[in-house]
Amino acid sequence: MTHSKMTRRDFLKLAGLSLTGLAYRPFQGSGDDLDPNRLIRIATHSVSVYSRPDDKSRILYQRTRDELVNVYDEVISEYGPGYNPLWYRVWGGYIHSAYTQPVKIRLNSAAADPDPVSVLAEVSVPLTQAYLIRQKTAWEPVYRLYYDSTHWITGLVEGPDGEPWYKLKDELLEIEYAVPAAHMHIIPPEEVSPISPNVPSEKKRIEVSLARQEVIAYEYDKVVLHTKISSGLPDNRKPEPGYIPTQTPVGEFRVQSKMPSKHMGDGRVTADIDAYELPGVPWTSFFVPETGVAFHGTYWHTNYGMMMSHGCINMKPEEARWIFRWCTPVTDEKTIEKTGYGTQVIVS
Repeated sequence: MTHSKMTRRDFLKLAGLSLTGLAYRPFQGSGDDLDPNRLIRIATHSVSVYSRPDDKSRILYQRTRDELVNVYDEVISEYGPGYNPLWYRVWGGYIHSAYTQPVKIRLNSAAADPDPVSVLAEVSVPLTQAYLIRQKTAWEPVYRLYYDSTHWITGLVEGPDGEPWYKLKDELLEIEYAVPAAHMHIIPPEEVSPISPNVPSEKKRIEVSLARQEVIAYEYDKVVLHTKISSGLPDNRKPEPGYIPTQTPVGEFRVQSKMPSKHMGDGRVTADIDAYELPGVPWTSFFVPETGVAFHGTYWHTNYGMMMSHGCINMKPEEARWIFRWCTPVTDEKTIEKTGYGTQVIVS
C-alpha cells in the first residue's frame, strides 16, 4: 500500500474541523516546528475570552469545543484564581487555562504490519475522528479521540480517503473502529518501562491530600513526585443501591489494577461530543477497583488544584504515566490489564 505524507490541511479535513479556529496566525512548515505551549484545544462546550487575565473583566467573545487556538504568552495572574492562576494570552484577550488542553501536531508513518494482538499507541494530534468500518456503505462516525489518549491497535486498513488507517479495539465495548495511522504514535517499550524497579515495593507509597489537592510519591521517605491533582467532587446524596459516590474515598489502599488505556463513561457508542464517554483514558492505576477509583491522565481539563472528577485522581498525562511506570504491580506495553497487590496509597 502506498501513501503520501498527510498535510495539516488533510488532518483538519479528516478531523471534521474548519480552518477558522486557526485563522489568527497561519501555520507554516511541518508540525514538528510548533511550540507545544503555543497551541491549545478548547476542551469544554465553550470558554470566554476576557479583556484581562481576570474573570471579573469584560468578556469579548467565546471559543467553542475543539477549536484550536494559538497562544502568544502564558500569564500567572494576580487576579487568580488561587488554585490555578494560569491564563493564556490569545488573539484579542485572555483565556483561563482550566478547560483547555495544550496540544501538538505530530504526524507519523504507518507501521507496515502492526501486531494484531496488541500495540499500544497514543493520539499525537489535537483530535482525530474515529469511524466504524463499513465495507459497502459509508463509514459511520463515532468518537472523537483526543491528544494524549491511548488506544490498542489491532490492524491496518485502507481508509475511505485511500490512506492507511489503524483499526483500534475498545477494551470496554469489544468493538473496533479506525482512525488515520498518521494520527497515532506507537509507544515503544522504553516509554512504559518501570521506574525505580530496584526500590522494594514496600518502600514506595503514594499520599493524596484532598484538602490540598496534591499527590506526593515517596521512595523510603524521599519525595520523588509532588504535584497538583483534581480529586472527586463533594457528594451529599444519600446512599442508595447502585449509586457510586463522586467523592474520592479516604483511607489506606493498594494499587490493584493497571491499564494503560481505559474507556470510562456510560459505555455507549456515539458521535455525540457532549456525551459522557471517555475512550482511551491514559495510564490508569486503580486503587479502589470495585468503584473504579484510579490515578489517570486527563485530556478534558487542566484545572488541577480543584475537585473535578467522579471519584478518580485526575492528573496531567505525563505525571499519570510516571505514576503508572513507578508503582507496582509491574507491567509493560503489551498487557491490557495487570493485577496484583501493589503500591500503598494513603488518601486523607
